[in-house]
Amino acid sequence: MGTLFLCATPIGNLEDITLRALRILKEVDMIAAEDTRQTVKLLNHFEIRKPLVSYHEHNKMQKTPVLVRELLDGKDIALVTDAGTPAISDPGAELALAAYEAGVPVTSLPGASAVITALTLSGLHVGSFAFEGFLPRDKKDRERVLERLKTTAYTTVFYEAPHRLVKTLQLVAGVVESARKIAVCHELTKKHESVMQCTLAEALDYYADHQPKGEYVFVIAGADADKLEEMQKKQWEGVTLEEHMQMHIAGGMDRKEAMKVVAKERGISKNQVYKELFRE
Repeated sequence: MGTLFLCATPIGNLEDITLRALRILKEVDMIAAEDTRQTVKLLNHFEIRKPLVSYHEHNKMQKTPVLVRELLDGKDIALVTDAGTPAISDPGAELALAAYEAGVPVTSLPGASAVITALTLSGLHVGSFAFEGFLPRDKKDRERVLERLKTTAYTTVFYEAPHRLVKTLQLVAGVVESARKIAVCHELTKKHESVMQCTLAEALDYYADHQPKGEYVFVIAGADADKLEEMQKKQWEGVTLEEHMQMHIAGGMDRKEAMKVVAKERGISKNQVYKELFRE
């Protein structure tokens, strides 16, 4: 039985490939690539000659079982994306899952990732973050993602194409305050890499006069945690503790569990909830 190697490749600067990745690409029986035309440039640069097969969003349904059979027959396969780490905004996750389900060993070779590179360059809080990738084209899905930006305190990372960047920033500006901090990362690791750290309003002003070109990753700060807490407390004004309790009990919680949730949602201690309920 073979092994599936999820092999990270450079996102721009070819020097960012790891020694381990080069060794694995030379040793495997074949390489499955999101775009063989892009991957062959990388392989030629490092003088690697291996059979290449195409594996992308539009052929994954047909190619996944074919590649799994090759793995079961004992062939080692390296999966690469156009740039960066496989399974991040590409169909690599489906092949990895199929391999696991077939009992095939899977391993991931760490390396370049636009998500992590942008986060570290952003200058924003990165203790907790979310990666959304490209904003969904479906309106309902898109609105659901944008709505989360209002009520989450963690930093969020997006990918965007140059021709859609301004529209996406406008959509974000429609749901969060214009003073929200943002880092717009352009051409990461490449010769003309740039990072614009500013507010959302300043980013929109800049791109009103400068046409976006190249690859973009933008990182947006989360909502202010203290303001979120105050908003959460205010929504329960006018609702008694017992009414609040009954809402959760009606949803299937027991009284003890409901007390814990009510205390958290109101920003008070469980003892305070108990005393107030006893008084009521």
